[in-house]
Amino acid sequence: MSIPIYTLKRILQALPLLLIISIMSFTMLKLAPIDPLAQLKSNPAISAETIRAEEERLGLNKPAPVQYFKWLSNLLQGDLGTSVSGGSVAILLAQRAGNTLLLSSLSILFTWLIAIPAGIFAAVHRGKWIDKFWGIFSAVAMAMPTFLLALLFLMLALATGVLPIGGLTSPDFFERDLFGQVIDLAHHLIIPVAVLTFVNIASIQRQMRANLLDVLRAEYVKTARAKGLPENVVIYKHALRNAINPLLTLFGFEFAGILSGAALTETVLNYPGLGRLTLDAVLTKDINLVMASLMLGSLMLVLGNLLADVLLKVADPRITLE
Repeated sequence: MSIPIYTLKRILQALPLLLIISIMSFTMLKLAPIDPLAQLKSNPAISAETIRAEEERLGLNKPAPVQYFKWLSNLLQGDLGTSVSGGSVAILLAQRAGNTLLLSSLSILFTWLIAIPAGIFAAVHRGKWIDKFWGIFSAVAMAMPTFLLALLFLMLALATGVLPIGGLTSPDFFERDLFGQVIDLAHHLIIPVAVLTFVNIASIQRQMRANLLDVLRAEYVKTARAKGLPENVVIYKHALRNAINPLLTLFGFEFAGILSGAALTETVLNYPGLGRLTLDAVLTKDINLVMASLMLGSLMLVLGNLLADVLLKVADPRITLE
């Protein structure tokens, strides 16, 4: 089956899944014991007529099935609705998702640029100091809670004053020229990118090392060495190609979590991303905003799995797509 046909087939298969996810998510939100208008109702200056008008605007005065089908109908028309705060959900998502996309993409990029070579070197030099170093590093990284690492970076930034704390830009960001804006943005991204990269390196590095060590024991690798091929050719041309295949599946899952995987880091570091926005929406039961975020995350999961399958096919033509 060709890749375009396989892609279309997977997308069509994903539609019922997305529908089921939306129903389950909406049901759980409705069952949550949170009143989205609790703040208004607790304010004695807000009249009952105003509260009823707000319930009408948000559709909260209608039965749950009616609310769901209205939301689904609007979604199919490209309308994500409005949040409890009155802002457009589409605009809020566009603003915050872009920030999270930038953060997560840079984190994945640096993670793979460091973890893959580290795993290869650790496997090739098994038992030597480089292997032991990465073993210790991976153990520390896997044992370190994300929020604790973020707090340590914040304390370091506070003590040294070298790096900014919180936010994405400086107050005078728009007064700077293009180069100054890029430098300011990069300056603010150092801590959150470093935190996510540090905690993600361990799993990729250990998987790469284990895969390569397993492949290096294979008969075809021994045959290649017996033929007198240079060790670099044996490792990077023959062994690495098969060892990296399982990691492509992991890459698909990382792509799937690109918009949701940084939620804890964003909250601790006060980063204006989608994770913090979704958490605040859940706490206030902002149904339109939460549903839009969940469906966006579900869509990324489908696309991530699809991307992993396609990358595996490209890397190893022997794999068949069904």
